[in-house]
Amino acid sequence: MILVVGATGDLGGKVARTLLAQGRPIRILVRAQANYQPLAEAGAQVVLGDLKQRDTLDVACQGVETIITTANAVARGGEDTIQTVDLEGNRHLIDAAKAAGLRQFIFVSMLTADPKSPVLLNQAKGSTEDYLRESGIPHTIFAPNGFMEMMFGAVVGMPAMMGRPVTIVGTGRRKHSFISVGDVARFLCAAIDNPAAINQKFVLGGPQALSFRAAVAIYERALGHQLHVSSVAPGEPVPGLPPMFAQVLAALDAYDSPIDMTETTRTFDIALTSLEEVARRAITKAVSA
Repeated sequence: MILVVGATGDLGGKVARTLLAQGRPIRILVRAQANYQPLAEAGAQVVLGDLKQRDTLDVACQGVETIITTANAVARGGEDTIQTVDLEGNRHLIDAAKAAGLRQFIFVSMLTADPKSPVLLNQAKGSTEDYLRESGIPHTIFAPNGFMEMMFGAVVGMPAMMGRPVTIVGTGRRKHSFISVGDVARFLCAAIDNPAAINQKFVLGGPQALSFRAAVAIYERALGHQLHVSSVAPGEPVPGLPPMFAQVLAALDAYDSPIDMTETTRTFDIALTSLEEVARRAITKAVSA
């Protein structure tokens, strides 16, 4: 049995649907208010629980051999915070997994995870990585760079498809190896019972490092017309995007993040998705909606 934590989110949902399509038995940890019915109808076993409540995790882990967790508090609110979910909640899950004698714990971290980081999410992810290693549970850690659909999609794709100007932060020429969220899901599924993945950490990126300016050119080709592009200085508001996202974009204009995926794609036999594929898929979906 495979337990998927975060299955009602985008990445976790892709993982759950992929495993169901493969005919694997899966259990999903969900809260009562979550929209889990489609996965339940597709064959997922549902267990109600919460990362903040350790006793529910003990129940969820019974009979489970593998856990894949993609859960985080980034898009939540109220009592769901980085402290209660990404730090304490993940520790509860690791403790419950250890008590259940888990065979493999697959954890989604992030490229910038660091227990000493001043950024709370980076700090929580880094601390969780350390806690997982120290637990003694056979584990696999994936640390993806930003998702293409979120980074390039929100900054370039969304305004472009709405006929609005694209706003670039800073020079827009720093190159980042962002990865498609669907590819991350494929890596997670491919790691299950894979000897090459045990007690390993894999950094994940896309097929090439691209700048936001290069992304504009790719969306222009996909749309078949030129885009109007403006720019703002790092730290200034970005039209249509929340302040936190604008802060992330300001940071991205200060460094490059190329990632060589040659060995990792060979290990898992996965071909990476290009931004052009992601762009054309999004455009097709928008046109048919």
